[in-house]
This record gives sequence, C-alpha cells and structure tokens, in this order.
Amino acid sequence: MKKTIEEIDFDKGDGLVPVIVQDVNSKEVLTLAYANKESLALTQKTGNSWFWSRSRNRLWMKGEESGIIYLVEPAGPACHTGDRVCFHNSL
Repeated sequence: MKKTIEEIDFDKGDGLVPVIVQDVNSKEVLTLAYANKESLALTQKTGNSWFWSRSRNRLWMKGEESGIIYLVEPAGPACHTGDRVCFHNSL
C-alpha cells in the first residue's frame, strides 16, 4: 500500500520515520536511515535519496559528501564504513 506523505505518522518518532534502502534487483537491505516530511518530499521531487541526519541535525542527500523503502541500483557502498551493506555481521 502506497501512502502519501501526509498519511505517515511522524509524531511517534519526533518528526522522523525510519526508511530502509534496498537493492532494486535483489531486495537486499543496504542501510537504514531516517527521513522527515521535507526529505521525503525532496526524494519524490528530485528522484534522489534525501534523509535527515540525526548526527548533523540537517537534511542530506546520500552521496553529497562522498547517491518508507527506497529501491535503488547501488553506485557504490551504502554503509558509512565503505562496505556494500551495513547489515553484514552475523549475530
């Protein structure tokens, strides 16, 4: 089910919602990030992946300093460590 931005409950997470970024072909989870209303609207408008950085306390576009569910064709690592995915360690 596709929701509009207005239908998403941002109140539970202090204005943020978790978003999962997945490989468009394999559906492998690449990373978890956070989005607010503005970042989701920018993502819809531009087609780029916009998030809210909790550490920087600002909007950021994936790849600007180093490219709900974002289905992507990865152009490089999704994890801040440089690994392809952030979820590769066994539990």
